[in-house]
Amino acid sequence: MKVFRLLPLLVSALLLVAVASFTSVGFRVQAQDATLAEMTPVDVVEQVGPAVVTVINKQTLGGLGEDPQRAGSGTGFIIDEEGNIVTNWHVVNGGDEFEVIFWDGSSVDATLVGSDEISDLAVVQVEGDVPATVPLGDSDTLKPGQPVLAIGSPLGAFTNTVTQGIVSALGRTMEDTNYTNLIQHDAPINPGNSGGPLFNLSGEVVGVNTLGINQTQSGEIAQGLFFAIPSNTVKKIAAILIEDGEVVYPFFGVQTVNVTEEVAAAEGLSVDHGAYVGAVTPESAADDAGVQEGDVIVSVDGQEITQADPFIEVLFQHQPGNTVSVVLQRGDEQVTVDVTLGEVTRS
Repeated sequence: MKVFRLLPLLVSALLLVAVASFTSVGFRVQAQDATLAEMTPVDVVEQVGPAVVTVINKQTLGGLGEDPQRAGSGTGFIIDEEGNIVTNWHVVNGGDEFEVIFWDGSSVDATLVGSDEISDLAVVQVEGDVPATVPLGDSDTLKPGQPVLAIGSPLGAFTNTVTQGIVSALGRTMEDTNYTNLIQHDAPINPGNSGGPLFNLSGEVVGVNTLGINQTQSGEIAQGLFFAIPSNTVKKIAAILIEDGEVVYPFFGVQTVNVTEEVAAAEGLSVDHGAYVGAVTPESAADDAGVQEGDVIVSVDGQEITQADPFIEVLFQHQPGNTVSVVLQRGDEQVTVDVTLGEVTRS
């Protein structure tokens, strides 16, 4: 399966994305409510369009002393009057300087507030008055079949492009990239749409576009498979980045696969849910606690691991240093171990 991120950068990096849950602080957000009036797509675009921007990544590519040049571009959206703009980590990765181009074509310099590789989210900030802001809605209320709009700058050239589609599915996990809990939709997006907003018809951001699939592992062409980070995740991560500039994650020390009917049958498991442990990192928190390859993590501190609540999401509700009670299915027996979480280190 060929996964494409939505940014034409000259510098690429391996991204392993996990979705985190933290206490939300900081900027204004607006909860999505079933009673909110829906608008026509034209009305939505007229209302929210001025808050959508193009984010330019500038890098010093030719050697010391040379001015940074445009290395790539993505999309972002303004979330508050302080000029904070949400985009993707891979839009800003490697950048020395940043520029933001507004809806009307005017441009200003931007500074990097913070970025997080694991969630693939970042915040940049511009000074002065902003043309508009947009609220973040409640992605938990999304339903398959619900209409959505994407606005962005595909290929870095076609700015202010609007596309329409529907929510195709929720809670998608990309097993080969460690993306979890993504919104699948079919509003056409392309490289350059990275970091751009996915709107409902109430004019709220319900997701941040981050990747698409255009070809399967067998070479078959895929169409209409696009994915966005849920807005509830964006609220939490963006608030932390604005407050602290970085996100600290707990480290458990296992490689897991979500248990499905197919996985349970293939591995001869006695449970139909949880996280199957494919490998344990030596001398990690999990290793010290006695977690073994072939175990199934059934719950963490009493919270059951399911397709709707995957292991990574449940784990990231805890902080480094916390000791959590983990229930494991080991063959036909259940084993409970206490795991003191470490901290994800960055190179």
